[in-house]
Amino acid sequence: MVGVTMRTHWLCDLDGVLIKDDHAIDGAASFLERLSETGKSYLVLTNNSLYSPEELHKRLASMGLDVAPELFWTSALATARYVHDQRPGGSAFTIGESSMHEAMSDVGYHQNRTDPDYVVLGETQHYDFDEIALAVQLVERGARFIATNPEPSGPSEHGSLPACGALAALIERASGVSPYFVGKPNTLMLREGLDTLGAHSGSAVMIGDRMETDIHAGVETGLATILVLSGETTEDDVATFPYRPGRIVSGVSELIDEL
Repeated sequence: MVGVTMRTHWLCDLDGVLIKDDHAIDGAASFLERLSETGKSYLVLTNNSLYSPEELHKRLASMGLDVAPELFWTSALATARYVHDQRPGGSAFTIGESSMHEAMSDVGYHQNRTDPDYVVLGETQHYDFDEIALAVQLVERGARFIATNPEPSGPSEHGSLPACGALAALIERASGVSPYFVGKPNTLMLREGLDTLGAHSGSAVMIGDRMETDIHAGVETGLATILVLSGETTEDDVATFPYRPGRIVSGVSELIDEL
């Protein structure tokens, strides 16, 4: 079996792996440089649909990380590809930031507040009661309910903030219809990432900081997995899960000399 760090394709989670609290994690820049120097292709995956690839490029550049826009694979892009593959040329009532609306528009979907094929829920920092109420009503009338990711909360400097999973739960409770989550731990997002790289699972690695999303998805997809302890998961947490990562490291800096 090829050693984990020798595999040629890498799917890297963003928060907790490369950045944390609006700062680059120690060694992240050198790690990305080393991937490129050694001919390894990679994508940076994120369940966060708040930012477009162009916005993420600029955000990371301000932290000293050089990641081209085409190297990001977000849950917004994955969701847009999914609905396009399922129902090309359809329509959706989309809730989210401009990144979510742009992703849907790019695959030919238009906003429909009357009889859409889908209600699509992404991350947003501007919750609107009237939009939430309309989403509930459209789902009750038969629109298929899709959400970008299941995380109920996200971090901020002041504490946790409600995230996509929390708003999805509200719509689910009111409508009685459960959403289909496209983002991790759904293997769909990783499989789409592998397709983008032209890779197969046997040559790829998933590196992340969350057992319940990154490592779960990697294991289910058949990828080698690396858990970093620079984010949300502690080593003690690992024992509580029925699956294990292939390897545990303190952070990406520990991998640089092995690449």
